[in-house]
Amino acid sequence: MHSASAQTLPVLAVGTLDQSRAGEWADLSGLTYTLENGVPANLLGGFGSGIAYASGNTFLAVPDRGPNAVEFDDAIDNTASYVNRFHTVTMDLDPNRSGSGFPFTLKPTLRATTLLWSLTPLVYGSGSGLGVGSGVPPINSFLFHFFTGRSDNFDATQNSGDPRDARLDSEGIRLSNDGQWVFISDEYGPYVYQFSRYTGLRVRSFQLPDSFFVTNLAPVGATEISGNTAGRTANKGMEGLAITPDGKTLVGIMQNALIQDANEGGTAKKLLRIVTIDIASGEVTHQYGYLLTTGSGVSEICAINSHEFLVDERDGNGRGNGNDAMVKQLFKIDLNGATDVSGMDGKTAAANAVGKTLFLDIVKSLTAVGIAAGEIPAKIEGVAFGPDVKYSGKLVHTLWIANDNDFLQTVPDATNVQIPNPNQFFVFAVADTDLGNSQFVPQQFKFF
Repeated sequence: MHSASAQTLPVLAVGTLDQSRAGEWADLSGLTYTLENGVPANLLGGFGSGIAYASGNTFLAVPDRGPNAVEFDDAIDNTASYVNRFHTVTMDLDPNRSGSGFPFTLKPTLRATTLLWSLTPLVYGSGSGLGVGSGVPPINSFLFHFFTGRSDNFDATQNSGDPRDARLDSEGIRLSNDGQWVFISDEYGPYVYQFSRYTGLRVRSFQLPDSFFVTNLAPVGATEISGNTAGRTANKGMEGLAITPDGKTLVGIMQNALIQDANEGGTAKKLLRIVTIDIASGEVTHQYGYLLTTGSGVSEICAINSHEFLVDERDGNGRGNGNDAMVKQLFKIDLNGATDVSGMDGKTAAANAVGKTLFLDIVKSLTAVGIAAGEIPAKIEGVAFGPDVKYSGKLVHTLWIANDNDFLQTVPDATNVQIPNPNQFFVFAVADTDLGNSQFVPQQFKFF
């Protein structure tokens, strides 16, 4: 059916989600007001930042910090008080019997939108001197303190890992094996938080290494980069999050090198740090190194089994950037026997980075079925394995890939003509032979 060396995989279906029962480009948050930048607070978009399989035909999808591609206030990086949230989506993936098109049809349906909040008070920006008003969302109350994407929602006397900060740039999402909790990783802290799947209440904050945090905070990302000698690079924090099939370990990966690693130069500039977190204790158990190949960063990590993972490495080219997509690749890594780099500087950690092999060239696979490179999204970010299906007479695994459309309904192409820019899901078939010596183990859900 296809080779053990993979690199290209059959495309089973492509689906689009740009509406709900609330209307076109509207989510199910029930919010009816507009944000500081004039955008509706219930705008549906960006939710391919992270996707998680939730059993059956259900997935969870998380948008990032909101519609900051709308120019309105550079003093806060054009961020707005968009309340962070995740969506519950059902995916009807059915054999296509029409005789044309992809082997399967895909109909995504938005079922619910869950807003993220804290029971204890959070720190919001006053907006003073920044050309905007307070960062407190209008729906806040005595008990509900909502997280938002606004960049000035922080306590300047603390480092960026302060869990009282209201700012959240959610990027990765995974579901607990009992279906009760969602784990979300972020770029601002970076943070890894645990929320109730059903209410959106934050119940826990995992403590990441202090070396990941910056100490001089600012509402403008470039200022945070120039004003710090250590910590995460602004807007390039913990972009990817995986959960092992047994539901016991979270695995997070940074989008780019830490400032102190990048400052060492050489291979350390391409060093991304991976952390493993024991969910029961909340402790970070290991730290590993990953080296970029041709991509400019990593957007996701997804478990194949308890020790092997797919890493989504990409550049910024493609639809949304006005040019052809180039680097959108999934690499396979194995943490078994990998060297713990927790106490190492950048160059030493880079020399001990985990090995990697190319598993899937997304651009090559999509262009092979007639999707033009200029129509492939620049921000291929969400990755998850879904339900097995029968394809060409054999049972295969499905690999789901989603894009972050930056909340923009249209974008200019290479000729400056506006083209549609939907939230999309690309479904690939993965046979056991495509995984080589790796054995796929699905997440072991046990719902009660």
